[in-house]
Amino acid sequence: MPESRIVVAGAGVTGLTTALLLSRNSGYNISVVAKHMPGDYDIEYASPWAGANYLPVSCKGTPAAEHDRNTWPELEKLAAHHPDAGVHFQETAVYNRQKDLDSVTGDWFAELLSHDPWFKDTLPNFKSLAKDDLPVGFDYGMCFTSVCINTAIYLPWLVSQCLKAGVVFKRGIFKHISDAADAHHSGQKADLIINCTGLAAGKLGGVEDKAMVPARAQIVLVRNDPGVMCSTSGTEEGEDECCYIMQRAAGGGTILGGCYQKGNWDSGVDYDLANRIMQRAIDVCPALTGGKGIQHLSIIRHGVGLRPVRNGGVRLEKENIGGVWVVHNYGHGGYGYQSSYGCSQVAVKLVKEALVEH
Repeated sequence: MPESRIVVAGAGVTGLTTALLLSRNSGYNISVVAKHMPGDYDIEYASPWAGANYLPVSCKGTPAAEHDRNTWPELEKLAAHHPDAGVHFQETAVYNRQKDLDSVTGDWFAELLSHDPWFKDTLPNFKSLAKDDLPVGFDYGMCFTSVCINTAIYLPWLVSQCLKAGVVFKRGIFKHISDAADAHHSGQKADLIINCTGLAAGKLGGVEDKAMVPARAQIVLVRNDPGVMCSTSGTEEGEDECCYIMQRAAGGGTILGGCYQKGNWDSGVDYDLANRIMQRAIDVCPALTGGKGIQHLSIIRHGVGLRPVRNGGVRLEKENIGGVWVVHNYGHGGYGYQSSYGCSQVAVKLVKEALVEH
């Protein structure tokens, strides 16, 4: 049986994970073609700016929850057995306020605000926090063991795993999704395209998904050690602001965030917001500075990214466009890493179905 030629459009965590899972089938000849690749830092390229961690926000009983559930075993395996991937275990605390349930951040965090989250049976060492274990101003919370990912290591690691399996990487820019069919490294037309273009799917010809919208994120990367990974459901300083603290693996520094500014395309750093982010972080986690002020945070850099949010959720489906099958896998918002394997597993099934119909 001849090989099927596949082009994966996009080299963020979703595109790379999809390519990796596809590469385990020797019948696929895969090109990953993208404007941005690991090592690039650009406002159009969300994956390098992510924390990244595993804090499931998907609501119980939804396909998104299943994607997250199916991703955990893979990330757990990487943290336990593949230190070269840049993923490590972190003891994690989530602090919630009842009044945030109907806020912007409450809608974003969703299941993290539940008193009975589905992931209590998935993540190790889960327990509810006693009132005495909560910072001042918070009503309830939980703790568990999770993972934090050093994206500067993990994205190149995914590339290296793909390269070992024979995947070819190329730079390319598409005006129309159908153009990707002509970008296969063989010089022949691809049999199938996988659309992992993230926020660009909103303007890409042949897709032009009006449900795509940015949710601006801003972080401060510091050298300080927090001793714990934690997040809060909201703040007193705006309903689209919160606090999250996560230490990346292998000396990658500690991410302090953040905000969820839906519809905001601004790529510039808001230094007033940065100061609020840092102050909230040391208030919630005094260990960052030994109880001292924000001047004792050792800043590596400030960062701004645009989460590729899709109103209505991730698009995971197949479609015939111009006589070529396209499998869509985009719109993962702020949960691209923690849903990466689960969504890619679905995409692989859709590829198999589409190629049968080819």
